[in-house]
Amino acid sequence: MPTLPPGWQVHDIEPDVRLRIGRAMPDLSAALDIEIDHLWAAAQVRMGGKLFNGRVFSADVIAADRLAGHWTEFRRIVAQMDCPDLFAELGLRPLAVNGVMHGPDGLVFGRRPAGAVYQPGQWQLPPAGSVDSGAARSGGAVDILAAVLAELREELGLTPDAVCASQPLAIVEHAASHVLDLGIALRTTLTATQIRAAHAAAGNAEYAGLEVVAIADLPGFLAGVAGDLTPQAPVFLARMGALSATRVG
Repeated sequence: MPTLPPGWQVHDIEPDVRLRIGRAMPDLSAALDIEIDHLWAAAQVRMGGKLFNGRVFSADVIAADRLAGHWTEFRRIVAQMDCPDLFAELGLRPLAVNGVMHGPDGLVFGRRPAGAVYQPGQWQLPPAGSVDSGAARSGGAVDILAAVLAELREELGLTPDAVCASQPLAIVEHAASHVLDLGIALRTTLTATQIRAAHAAAGNAEYAGLEVVAIADLPGFLAGVAGDLTPQAPVFLARMGALSATRVG
């Protein structure tokens, strides 16, 4: 298994892991609400006012077969990222999905823009993004496949029918921010040319660069971007068997 930075951890999950809303978003004290507002305002200035205070799934319980949590404000998550000590009061573990897209020409990697809120300039496995309220279903269920397919359309310009198989792999928890990245293997029959064309035609600006790397070329690519690779990426690659011929970390 690839080595993670100190404090990061892997949560094993079942292929049929389920997500559910277990409680309402907790209220904030007046003092904490003001502090979060100040941190949010500062983040908005840094990002040129581009941040949106949507609702994101935060896990309260992490088990192999289920995650139970609540919808929280994105401003609370940004505040906890900027001030990790707030975890003691907020206790947020915001969930994000990371697709590990594998086609006949190899694995898809994207480089985050230098101005990104989180992990700027790093290479990651797209599509990736927060699990927001668009994945809410009846009875409190949360559809993680719908979440990753929504990111697929937004980031790479690919429709859900581009994916012919999927499987959850593992969850990686970041040390300071407590962000939870849930890796999901996505099989496609599209070629590298088709993926790049879709990204150029309909993808957003989430990635400053896009690469499709053949499995045989993976060791060289990973060695070349080692300092700029998100820590969770090698974990997901190992879980799907892509690192069987090499070691990372």
